[in-house]
Amino acid sequence: MSTLTTPQKSASAEARRIINVTKLHFTNAFPMMVLPLLILGFIFLVNYVIWLLIFTSIGASDAADVSEGMQFSGASLFIFVYMLVVAVQAVNLTFPFALGYGVTRRDFYLGSSVAFILLSFYYAAIMAILATIERATNGWGLGGHMFDVVYFGADDIGTRFVLYLFVFLFFFFIGAATASVYVRWKSNGMIAFFAVLTLIVLGAIVLITQTQSWPAVGEWFVTNGSLGVAAWSLLLTAAAAVAGFFLMRRATPKA
Repeated sequence: MSTLTTPQKSASAEARRIINVTKLHFTNAFPMMVLPLLILGFIFLVNYVIWLLIFTSIGASDAADVSEGMQFSGASLFIFVYMLVVAVQAVNLTFPFALGYGVTRRDFYLGSSVAFILLSFYYAAIMAILATIERATNGWGLGGHMFDVVYFGADDIGTRFVLYLFVFLFFFFIGAATASVYVRWKSNGMIAFFAVLTLIVLGAIVLITQTQSWPAVGEWFVTNGSLGVAAWSLLLTAAAAVAGFFLMRRATPKA
């Protein structure tokens, strides 16, 4: 009987440790769940004032062209970059603390991943709702675009939610992988990481340019559409998640 219950108890204890790590990340919820929304609200207010100034200074015949141009707004990009930073800080700040309480590296990474997934759902829902309101009100009555932009163009709230979810997952796990590089190899590892990343990006640009493949790249984005591109990003998200997991297994707290 004991041989049957011991694995169950072990699995239950591991699940509790993972849940405790997840809770640890939400101990101070303000910078993770409230502050980004306040900053996003301020960015929206600034944009609204700009839209108001623009649309009160142009004629009705130009309004449609101006509104279409705003489809390429990057005003909401802040929150995605912020989530990458949140992931980096969450891993770096809580890793030594969690190990001090006997949490394994494996449980820490899994618990952190659960926190990032929950946050992705939270922010994806908020952004999808705001995008839906923005479209329903014709850009808040001014034809402005901050949430319902071309990159997240969709006809229904469910598709918008999925789009935002995939993008948030991407930024969270890229941030987690980057943080794992730091806790594994410290500053020297970060220097090497960004050097290699720069060479890879530069090499890709040179290869595409030399083979005159930019039209094909553009066609790929057009053919796949926003949802298709977001779905392909899951491959990078999964790769980052797996890389972060194995790096964290061999990481040591910051000295």
